Amino acid sequence: MSQPPLNPELARRQAQHILYTWTAQASASPLPIAGGEGACFTDHAGERWFDFESQVFNCNLGHGDQRVIAAIKRQADELACAHPAAVFEAKARLGELLAEVTPGDMSHAFLCLSGSEAVENAYKIARMVTGRKKVIARRRSYHGASMGALSLTGDERRLPFEPGLWGVLRAEDPYCHRCPFQLERATCKMQCATHIEHIIKMEGPDQIAALFAEGLTGSNGGFVPPDGYWQTLRALCDRYGILLVADEVFSGFGRTGEWFAVDHWGVVPDLMTMAKGITSGYAPLGAVMMRPHIAEHFQKNTLWCGLTSYAHPISCAAAVATIEAYRESDLIGNAARQGAHLAARLRALEAEPWCGEGRCLGLFGTLEFADDVPPGFGDRLKAGLRARRVHALYKELKLFITPPLCVTREQLDEGLARCLDAIREAL
Repeated sequence: MSQPPLNPELARRQAQHILYTWTAQASASPLPIAGGEGACFTDHAGERWFDFESQVFNCNLGHGDQRVIAAIKRQADELACAHPAAVFEAKARLGELLAEVTPGDMSHAFLCLSGSEAVENAYKIARMVTGRKKVIARRRSYHGASMGALSLTGDERRLPFEPGLWGVLRAEDPYCHRCPFQLERATCKMQCATHIEHIIKMEGPDQIAALFAEGLTGSNGGFVPPDGYWQTLRALCDRYGILLVADEVFSGFGRTGEWFAVDHWGVVPDLMTMAKGITSGYAPLGAVMMRPHIAEHFQKNTLWCGLTSYAHPISCAAAVATIEAYRESDLIGNAARQGAHLAARLRALEAEPWCGEGRCLGLFGTLEFADDVPPGFGDRLKAGLRARRVHALYKELKLFITPPLCVTREQLDEGLARCLDAIREAL
């Protein structure tokens, strides 16, 4: 198959004035997308692609959902712009829905426009509530592109901006396949969680405001934490009066087969950040959910957080329709069912000499390759996936399989077959 064509005049006009993100402009790899339906999108030539990245891990609902599109149109006709303090139906209903679907007694939301802004404001809220300055975040984390979120981030994207904010302490990840402590799963005693207590003691428990952790490590590896990991984090935070912040920007709204990844382990964080799947990418929105004891602090203390487009009407309407669509179409259940099939397929590939590990939770699958794949493998694989009309992220020996939650068994199998063809060709 040939490499996908772009509309050349459109691409020229766009590149003349618009920058591509996270790349040198000369090496950008534009994505040709003109429309879509369900788990697939179409390019400018009308060819169908399997969206195994859900755009950028946000199009959980799938492409072209008319329920959300209609809600956006209705809201634009009724109220398209509003003051942050405005009172309107979509805003009130969104608050009710978020309180219903988030864990435990989480009850109040701070609304923003992205995952980065959600993390940024959760960071600020944790410091305001506790009066403490330090925070703990994991070494391989990604929390967003703003300065505070990048300071929490553990991957290489923070490096051009260091030194970032002071007081971020690094903990290791639950990366069982390549354990940072070089321990075995059967006898490790969950060192990835318990070593955090040493960090707390050495840095001063009364100095640490919060522990930030992705519900399930996102674009830096797809690490599924072992059973008991999140419970241990909750217990440590309770023991030392530290706020537990679950970053569910990536893993929230059904990606893992539950509403939120922490639901798999029955843990209720103090704060939870979210974005991406909250509107399925149909409009920009992020949120910080909090438990009553956090919200209560701001009854008499000023909440020093705010945005011009706070709770934008279009975004609120899109989120309400998206959450209702998840429920109406049982997409969280479909993610669990199709995820079980995907997990079995990925585990079976571990018999291949080129496969290091296949791991999966819901529709968040990660195929990690062995260290000895030939030079240039990654570039050949990415080219092969594009030639086969599969949109998927390959990064650092990992191929992520994260289709929209509406994906069917047949689409999953056909897309995986194309991925395997590309892998074998690249080897």
